[in-house]
Amino acid sequence: MPSKRMRSSSTEVQQAARRLRRKETPAETILWRALRRNQLDGLHFRRQHALGRFVLDFYCASLRLAVELDGEVHDDVDQAARDHARSAALAAISIRVIRFRNEEVLGDLGSVLDRIRRAARPANGSPSVP
Repeated sequence: MPSKRMRSSSTEVQQAARRLRRKETPAETILWRALRRNQLDGLHFRRQHALGRFVLDFYCASLRLAVELDGEVHDDVDQAARDHARSAALAAISIRVIRFRNEEVLGDLGSVLDRIRRAARPANGSPSVP
């Protein structure tokens, strides 16, 4: 049976996460302002979180939920294939991934937050406990 944990991140991945925190996109800035300090239903998110060989845009450990923002580079066929493989690797360790286009965050943040809230609920629809 495969392990549900991922080995700790390498120094290189941790350094990449730090660099990404300093160079966030406008969409990441806006979403982080809405998620930080447990503002979204008391859920604790981390930004540019190093996990194994990946850096997750936003991660809620209590829910094992990753929120990824995609810009134009993700329209490339090769990048889309890498995104799919990455999501599958994370799913293999019980981490759910939800993706949003940068334009969604910039144009309709409320809808994005509602979709994150829905993803935070367990399958039976009752509120999740962080």
